[in-house]
Amino acid sequence: MDATIGKVFDSVSGFFSGAASGSTDEFPLCDTDIISGCEKELAEAQKGQDEGLKKECIMRLSWALVHSKTHADIQRGISMLEASVVSDTSPMNLREKLYLVALGYYRSGDFSRSRECVERCLEVEPEWGQAQTLKTAIEDRIVKADGVIGVGIAVTAVGVVAGIAAALLR
Repeated sequence: MDATIGKVFDSVSGFFSGAASGSTDEFPLCDTDIISGCEKELAEAQKGQDEGLKKECIMRLSWALVHSKTHADIQRGISMLEASVVSDTSPMNLREKLYLVALGYYRSGDFSRSRECVERCLEVEPEWGQAQTLKTAIEDRIVKADGVIGVGIAVTAVGVVAGIAAALLR
């Protein structure tokens, strides 16, 4: 019995700590040194006239930001990508940007918005394995969250019934 309770406790604490199946998600992380390098690269590119280079630098920085370990960087990456999605007409670029926005929302814990974005991405490229993997991860996290909510409701109900029973016995 103690082992079962321990497993449940580990599962619930793993969920709240962001661990999936005992480990963090399978998406790569990016450190601050890489982000700083991308920011410097973008600053240099903005001094020049090459619009293509500027867009490439923005895309690299956005990628680094949504793969960051910090919430503020992830939000900044999402904002940059969302601003550029509106003006992009290339299906390949749109696919990449929607995927990165979806990943950013996933890493921020906004699974419903992440699912919306990855579904839009899959409308552009239905067979893209990377997006399908992200969609599966999103759905797994949503199911896990729904399960924890269900357990919470059940525990609350048991507590209320136990409280009522205790009150009646007095």
